[in-house]
Amino acid sequence: MELDTDNSIYTITPSTSTPSPRAVATDTSSASPATLKITPMLRQYLEIKEQHPGTILFYRMGDFYEMFFEDAETASRVLGITLTSRSREDAPQVPMCGVPYHALTGYLGKMVKAGYRVALCEQVEDPKQAKGIVRREVVRVVSPGVTTDEQLLDEKSNTFVCALTASRRGQKLLAVGLSFLDVSTGNFLISELPLSQGRCEPVIDEITRMQPAELLLAEDEEGSLAALTETLRSLLPGLCVTKRQPAQFEPHQALTTLLEHFQVSSLAGFGCDGMEEGIRAAGGLLAYIQETQKTDLAYIRQLRLLSRSGFLIIDESSRRNLELTETALGGRRQGSLLSVLDLTSTPMGARLLRQRLLFPLQDKARIEQRLEAVAALVSDSLRRREMQEQLKGIYDMERLCSRLVLGHGNARDMAALKLSLACLPELKRLLLNSAGGLLQEIGIELDPLFDLHDLIHRAIRDDAPVTLREGDLIREGFHAELDELLHLLRDGKQLVANLEAKERQRSGIAKLKVGYNRVFGYYFEVSRAQQKSELPDDYIRKQTLANAERFITPELKELEERIATAQDKRLTLEYELFIQIREQIAAAAERLLKTAHAIARADFVVSLAEAAARYQYVRPAITDNRAIYIVEGRHPVIERSMEAGRFVPNDVLLDQDAHELLIITGPNMAGKSTVLRQTALIVLMAHIGSFVPAAQAEICLVDRIFTRVGAMDDLRRGQSTFMVEMNETANILNNATERSLVILDEIGRGTSTYDGLAIAWAVAEELADKNGRGVKTMFATHYHELTDLATTHPRIQNYSIAVREHGGSIIFLHKLVKGAASRSYGIQVAALAGVPKQVVQRAQEILTNIERGEFTPAGEPSIAVSTKKKAQSQPCQLSLFQPKDDALRKMLKEVDPDALSPRQAQELVYELVEEAMRRG
Repeated sequence: MELDTDNSIYTITPSTSTPSPRAVATDTSSASPATLKITPMLRQYLEIKEQHPGTILFYRMGDFYEMFFEDAETASRVLGITLTSRSREDAPQVPMCGVPYHALTGYLGKMVKAGYRVALCEQVEDPKQAKGIVRREVVRVVSPGVTTDEQLLDEKSNTFVCALTASRRGQKLLAVGLSFLDVSTGNFLISELPLSQGRCEPVIDEITRMQPAELLLAEDEEGSLAALTETLRSLLPGLCVTKRQPAQFEPHQALTTLLEHFQVSSLAGFGCDGMEEGIRAAGGLLAYIQETQKTDLAYIRQLRLLSRSGFLIIDESSRRNLELTETALGGRRQGSLLSVLDLTSTPMGARLLRQRLLFPLQDKARIEQRLEAVAALVSDSLRRREMQEQLKGIYDMERLCSRLVLGHGNARDMAALKLSLACLPELKRLLLNSAGGLLQEIGIELDPLFDLHDLIHRAIRDDAPVTLREGDLIREGFHAELDELLHLLRDGKQLVANLEAKERQRSGIAKLKVGYNRVFGYYFEVSRAQQKSELPDDYIRKQTLANAERFITPELKELEERIATAQDKRLTLEYELFIQIREQIAAAAERLLKTAHAIARADFVVSLAEAAARYQYVRPAITDNRAIYIVEGRHPVIERSMEAGRFVPNDVLLDQDAHELLIITGPNMAGKSTVLRQTALIVLMAHIGSFVPAAQAEICLVDRIFTRVGAMDDLRRGQSTFMVEMNETANILNNATERSLVILDEIGRGTSTYDGLAIAWAVAEELADKNGRGVKTMFATHYHELTDLATTHPRIQNYSIAVREHGGSIIFLHKLVKGAASRSYGIQVAALAGVPKQVVQRAQEILTNIERGEFTPAGEPSIAVSTKKKAQSQPCQLSLFQPKDDALRKMLKEVDPDALSPRQAQELVYELVEEAMRRG
């Protein structure tokens, strides 16, 4: 183990073993830094640690990164390496552990994934040249939200760090500032949200949509944002919360940070000039990135406004219910809508598809432009395949660019960039010759970057290693001085032999030869028998032997010096040349990122076209008539898990006239939820510019999609099923407009039967009459009483999922049909689920008694009576199920027979018969 002077806590003996994680088990009873006698190394360590609070300090010592004190205890637990200690007799033991430098990436990944921030402290001078302790500095800080390492990133998702600020009056929040930055791509966003009555739902929706890995808070705002932070922690497991100095979020300081970075006099050009809270968040976030990366962030050249206007809004619960990017149970990508649509070929395209799925458009012209481009590639399968072939050869240019700009990139990154750039000319040609206007627009935007490809091709070897200090980076022929050094290393012996031949001719001594030893280095040896009286004047006698003499010349010693130092000079020069090339590429970061975005846009369109062709999707018509008309619609995810042709498609019509609110009844497992969800997903897909799973679709623009589906207890937030249900329902009722789409799958199940029915009824009426126009709604329910709404409201229609009864069982037809279901078939579904036969039979008996309303004269319930058992005497109590109000009985009770005329009696008979027939 290479150690610099006094490079120890007390005394550390050098190790010659192969670097491996510390594995010596000793007594690790620790001492605090205050109790130790400070050595120069320990003083340096503590000074650097104090400058980086809240981090685990990886302190470079030769071939290891060492950790001490509490950092060592934490790291040993997280990394699974043994905690050791070093001590001497007159001082306490100091806990320590270490990991080998060559395995840094793996250990760093474990720390970051566990939610820790790591400060990498490197030796910044050569230990051989150091006077005293080797100088060390933290070169960067890696955290869950701030990393560019491939092994720590999901290539299909952005990794954002988010800064959150707030303005308040007393304890009431008035507005929040949000900023998001993905260090690996340079994507920098700003937003400001006013809060109505201090409600934080818009903030929660925005942050959960972006799913940051790390959240920055000013220390003085931590208390006022505590409740919001805890909610975010519950919704984003693993969220790392980092506290920062308030000064960096101070308005003037934050603004100055942004202006200096972008080199502008105001932020008006970014559209956020008046957003004080947003600027506070963005400035504080940028200061954090500057501090942790400790390098120029030239590739971050744009601050984009994150606005809700122009986009279809889907709140956090609706995104979860519709399983847009991950499944509701397990949080898996597979089984989500994203997993079906993502047929992209590049990481940039995959990330853009995910972003556009979360930010659907409301601009009809832009949607039509995307649909036109998709249609062009659906009809031109050859061009689509050719574009896919080019896209598959392109690496993650956004993240390659950021690593090179930040100084983390190696020769392998440059090789990957070169291969990517080689695909651009043909991709550009295919785009420019396409029929879709958007594709041609992307082709114009795509810069082939010929100069960068030529530079890397001329300079970087294809087989260059990952490390930068071992040579073999630069191609021969790129740099004259390097070529000479390579020539010396490769042909050194031949050069010496050539000089030997030259000197034989010059001296006239035919048997003059070159020799070498460690004492003198290279020399010319001349035997006494062949030595002439006079040798060339520049021959310097170095050694006399019995039968020969040895000489050196200035030319020989110069050649020796060149050969001896060639390797070191070569390694140094190759590293310097590589840094220069990396800086040249970094200077073109803006062009690189612009081209990477064009590639992502092309990949996005190609992916949607491939999905449309592969899954038989059709182009939706985007209309202005405020109606949603879907013919033979299918659920895009569920149909992929079934054999071809097995999924039963359904028609749906929603408008602001006769089909504004659909009451959908039918048994469990029949497919009500599937029809609801597929309708929402088809509408959403149309808004991102995708073809949709249907035979025909006419989709009007909607401003929001709300869903309220089966919930479960949210224990993390201390809310019951019913409270979750009512929160989601309240959000819908407060925010839905006549341009919204509402999906309700059971309302009121979390409370008593009558309370639930009353709430469901009132919610349906409110949605049908909201603002005089109502809201397009699909309402699945087991409350059959709600079907009566269709008789009193002209814009409410009854639908049901068809079933067929056969031999006492039922067959699900999964078909949405006009009219209410006659029964719920709950007992039949229980039988299909495997409930024991005797339980099913008993349930049928009880149901029969309930439906008949059979009660004893004393009020004692008789629903427990069966053909097999006699009712046992029980204390009289009120039944949960009261007999239904019988209209015939009610009519008869109101009749006074003695007061009826013959004509009235006859009319009464007709009314009773009509009512009896109506009730079946």
